[in-house]
Amino acid sequence: QVQLVESGGGLVQAGGSLRLSCAASGRTFNAMGWFRQAPGKEREFVAAISWSGGRTYYADSVKGRFTISRDNAKNTVYLQMNSLKPEDTAVYYCAADSHLRVTASAYDYWGQGTQVTVSS
Repeated sequence: QVQLVESGGGLVQAGGSLRLSCAASGRTFNAMGWFRQAPGKEREFVAAISWSGGRTYYADSVKGRFTISRDNAKNTVYLQMNSLKPEDTAVYYCAADSHLRVTASAYDYWGQGTQVTVSS
């Protein structure tokens, strides 16, 4: 059974940092990514990474502040979030699949989500 389990969310002040983790089990994935969804908004792409880590993609809104990485030995992907802003507040979801894409519809496997709240 494939599972993706996120952790690391929480409440942080603007300008602070958080590190999200997503541990996969049941199989390995070529592509892993992070998406987020704020109340009343569509789920949006945040970042994605290839198996080797040699290819990464970021949403313009997080470039220079967020870093995606992965540890294949642990079957885990991370999202280091620095210089957080109130507009980063959302539920963050881990996603995984065979092909590296930036659209949510391309991913078949999803975690349950972890809340990130940034206070001003």
